[in-house]
Amino acid sequence: QLQLVESGGGSVQPGGSLRLSCVYTGFSLNYYSIGWFRQAPGKKREGISCMNMKGDTFEAESVRGRFTLSRDSADNTVYLQMNSLKSDDTATYYCAATTRAQCVSNAPSDYIELWGQGTLVTVSS
Repeated sequence: QLQLVESGGGSVQPGGSLRLSCVYTGFSLNYYSIGWFRQAPGKKREGISCMNMKGDTFEAESVRGRFTLSRDSADNTVYLQMNSLKSDDTATYYCAATTRAQCVSNAPSDYIELWGQGTLVTVSS
């Protein structure tokens, strides 16, 4: 069964850090792009980071220099390390994957084949 399960969300003060995890099962990243989206209340969903099938990573301008995507193939897990968090980063974060694009976070919605259940990140003092 193909599945994505996120964890690691929570509450943090501005300037703090969190690390989100996404465990992927039933498929190989040799054939899938994997990455992260987020959606804040009342706002459109935003693609923020992806890893292509070669392992190259890309980040949206809104998080570049603060968020880093990495993977641990032995544990079938990708991580989103989030540093220097701001109140604008408050959102539900979703892991996603697809075979239909090199960078899932830039892909049209109907190209995305797998979604996780989401994990909430709240940045507040």
